[in-house]
Amino acid sequence: MRRKSHIPVLVIGTLVVILLSLNEETSVKLNMEYQNRINELRQEIKLNEDSAAYYRARREAIEHGTVDLEHVAREQFHMQKPSEDVFLIKE
Repeated sequence: MRRKSHIPVLVIGTLVVILLSLNEETSVKLNMEYQNRINELRQEIKLNEDSAAYYRARREAIEHGTVDLEHVAREQFHMQKPSEDVFLIKE
């Protein structure tokens, strides 16, 4: 029985791996950039979920009367009574 050489299979396999790593659509560099962008977007989603939860809780507090509605109206919308003077400080 004659022994077959595995060198052609190794050369072809190596070439396939090199071509896949250097290909524009499947390159390692591009995959790393995509992964970084995914991580940034996940952080942004977490921040938006936190702020949405804050505003949802604030809205429910106003609707159920646990926060003084007049206080929120004066603070957020700069409303005043006719006999009051209001000073706004801009940062």
